[in-house]
Amino acid sequence: MNPFWATCLILSSLLEGTRGRVLYPLPSKEHKHKQPLQTSRPYNIAHRGSNGEIPEETTDAYKRAIEEGADFIETDILATKDGELICFHDVTLDDTTDIANHTEFSDRKRTYQVQGFNVTGFFVVDFTLDELKSLRVRQRYPFRDQQYNGKFSIITFEEYIAIALDANRVVGIYPEIKNPVFINQHVKWPNGERFEDKFIELLQKYGYGGAYMSAKWLKKPVFIQSFAPTSLIYISNKMDSPKILLIDDFSMATQDTNQSYWEITSDSYFEYIREYVVGIGPWKDTIVPPLNNYLTAPSDLVYRAHAHNLQVHPYTYRNENSFLHFDFRQDPYEEYEYWIKTIGVDGLFTDFTGSLHRYQKCASGILR
Repeated sequence: MNPFWATCLILSSLLEGTRGRVLYPLPSKEHKHKQPLQTSRPYNIAHRGSNGEIPEETTDAYKRAIEEGADFIETDILATKDGELICFHDVTLDDTTDIANHTEFSDRKRTYQVQGFNVTGFFVVDFTLDELKSLRVRQRYPFRDQQYNGKFSIITFEEYIAIALDANRVVGIYPEIKNPVFINQHVKWPNGERFEDKFIELLQKYGYGGAYMSAKWLKKPVFIQSFAPTSLIYISNKMDSPKILLIDDFSMATQDTNQSYWEITSDSYFEYIREYVVGIGPWKDTIVPPLNNYLTAPSDLVYRAHAHNLQVHPYTYRNENSFLHFDFRQDPYEEYEYWIKTIGVDGLFTDFTGSLHRYQKCASGILR
């Protein structure tokens, strides 16, 4: 590690350690005078919470991310069999819960088509909220801390919102409309409502809304994200909150419109979609493609997005050597430095909220 960063980060860690951790209880606790959202530097977006430390999309992962300085806590929204919205990434439960230990559900395994592929497993849409609450979450990656496996349950969208509102400073939320085509095929709501309608209803119930940087938005910041352009356009006609179009790798077409990566990153498409979104969220390896784990020359994607007045929030930044390209010499702080100062992104989805927060404090000369 660069000696400057090493010294700076040690001092930052020592100062943080003197404060202790603050817990944010549920349900919502009123804080009358909150420190506002920081908007002077790229956003620190806690990808599924601080999931490098604690199993993803759990109450404690989000609390930890807030403690560590996240500007936004990010989540994936799916729907249960009985139409409740939950925070969970995969449409199947197999990889990150203890569903295999629940023999009472052994007959629920199904094969469905998801984004053009046949997938077999235990699907969220085949379980009620009460049934899902009986499961326990586990860490996705075997090389991360396993001590929290089995300690936390799946949480609802409303519980996630309450965690952000409970913070003693303004913390934004960054929910993703996850697999809307699949959800709308398998979950039905009364009166012809769809997944997107239920999502909007809950955001509005808790006072979210307002254009980007408006007074209303700054009070309760939210970015709405999706890989599905039609969902974002549908929501845009009902809610003025800022939206982010997520962009997958070069080989993946959009799940709802079957458009290629190249089409949705063209100048003509940017000119069209900017009427509905404030930015894009691309996989970072499409911005700077690697070759043999070394970075190649950056594409012009960020430059062109900025030319169309679109923000760029790439995903996902992870501290482990298995995810770091060789250029960064096993140092995640050098990766942050490169993406913020050389590439010029406007926000970063990270599994390690604390490390990005420490880097940004050190880079700005603020050790508090």
